[in-house]
Amino acid sequence: MKIVSYNVNGIRAALRKGFMEWLKSVNPDVVCLQEIKAMEEQLDLSVFEAAGYAHNHWFSAQKKGYSGVAILSKNQPDHVEVGTGIDYMDFEGRNIRADYGDVSVMSMYLPSGTNMERLDHKLTYMADFQRYTDGLRKTHPNLIVLGDYNICHEAIDIHNPVGLKNVSGFLPVEREWIGNFIKSGFIDSFRHFNKEPDNYTWWSYRANARNNNKGWRLDYGMVAEPLRDKLKRSVILSEAKHSDHCPILLELEN
Repeated sequence: MKIVSYNVNGIRAALRKGFMEWLKSVNPDVVCLQEIKAMEEQLDLSVFEAAGYAHNHWFSAQKKGYSGVAILSKNQPDHVEVGTGIDYMDFEGRNIRADYGDVSVMSMYLPSGTNMERLDHKLTYMADFQRYTDGLRKTHPNLIVLGDYNICHEAIDIHNPVGLKNVSGFLPVEREWIGNFIKSGFIDSFRHFNKEPDNYTWWSYRANARNNNKGWRLDYGMVAEPLRDKLKRSVILSEAKHSDHCPILLELEN
């Protein structure tokens, strides 16, 4: 089972930059998208269907041109859960989950903390999401939460850990939360296979950051502990350039 997760920073913009040709070349079974910035009715779904992703499920924010998540797959899911039932999360279109046999795959877009109001919102979301997944794993123990967490966990995950220590995305309280999220029963799949520095998934559009690899690792494939022995591969696909993020890829044994 090959799964890709990608914050596309606008699916319509990504499509204009060759997203579908790239997707066909990678050929995943399941695709988790974040920050789609579109309503389903604004999209020509036939382009996804023609590429083999006949089963596409979209969850847009109520605010147009903002946030939103999706899951595309080749095989029909047994069940799709749109949202979490937590109203302020669902208003912004931040969670969608699809179940394939005994494996449950979630596309999640955690808020950023660009100012104090949004940071408070982010911290509330983080606490509520932890409680939500604690409950969800009682019925769906083989849970995978992929997406943009908007947090760098360790110093190795950010290009300037000293200079950025007081910036949202690398604040101590955020780092502590993602550490506790992992300790609650998840595996950071990329770090399971790769302990090397200079591996990032987001770069600012400013100051030629991407070409200089001045990045942040904000995107994760968090895999519930019962799937540990099924983990086959987890990589960052940094050559894909349809967004300010790049995709991640996760493979599980059948």
